[in-house]
Amino acid sequence: MEVIAFLDRSTLPGPLRMPALPHEWREYPLTAPSELIERVSEATILISNKVTLSADVLAAAPRLKFVAACATGTNHIDLNVCRERRIPVSNIRDYASDAVPEHVMMMLFVLARNLLAYRSDLQRGAWQRATNFCIASHPIRDLSSMTLAVVGSGSLGRGVARLAKGIGMRVWQVERKGAKAVRDGYVAWDRAIAEADAITLHCPLCADTHNLIGEAEMRAMKPGMLLINTGRGGLIDEVALAEALLAGRIGGAGLDVLHEEPPRRGNPLLDLNLPNLIITPHNAWTSRDAVTRMADQLTANLEAFAAGAPRNCVA
Repeated sequence: MEVIAFLDRSTLPGPLRMPALPHEWREYPLTAPSELIERVSEATILISNKVTLSADVLAAAPRLKFVAACATGTNHIDLNVCRERRIPVSNIRDYASDAVPEHVMMMLFVLARNLLAYRSDLQRGAWQRATNFCIASHPIRDLSSMTLAVVGSGSLGRGVARLAKGIGMRVWQVERKGAKAVRDGYVAWDRAIAEADAITLHCPLCADTHNLIGEAEMRAMKPGMLLINTGRGGLIDEVALAEALLAGRIGGAGLDVLHEEPPRRGNPLLDLNLPNLIITPHNAWTSRDAVTRMADQLTANLEAFAAGAPRNCVA
């Protein structure tokens, strides 16, 4: 009989089929650090989306046999400890390969066509007072005339590339920052930063990618560059981005992630009220279809482990 503890069930906004294996199910909407030790102590299987499973926490789970990440990212789990104890860790893959790319394209359309600025005009009565049949007070660009630089070649980056090409955009797959050589089919980092019309980030957050886009990169960008981040907040220097937007050095930004989530201590970007800045609350992945795929895959990972053939293993 497995004891399964889902430590942050509220992070999965949809129904979940119970796994077909003998088990005792324990679920908690959220788990505070002070509650962790007690909740993991009897578990043989842990499920976590964002709850940190550090070495100390894992040490408090002597019966633990399997960890199921309810997400693709696993930087909240001490994988080295899991490897040492031969505890498999599985993650969820490719569940948002439509949802996140569509969110990216939505942000690009809104920014390129200055939708928020025009909505503000209507709210202020500008069209109602206009002498002409239309108002054209803000520039509008066609995405089909733009070059999009894609950072990250996983399922999300590939999904964005597919949609962008479908509307006629020129798409560049970007080589890693600081790479000594440029792979076939890739564009050098410095060239992409300087020449692309838009850039979208789909790479993991690690020591090498922290503040991947900082002040130097924003100064090197075209004045009209559109910057999209649906990856991780730490990929962008948020203070530098706020300054670049206020100074008009880039054309706009669309973010679904911030460095701290939720941003309880504030954020310089949240203080701005600009028509060329879109911030959504890390919900690009939460389409009904994507959540269903995530839930189905989570259950399948649990059942695969119970059958002796764990899948989607990262440790």
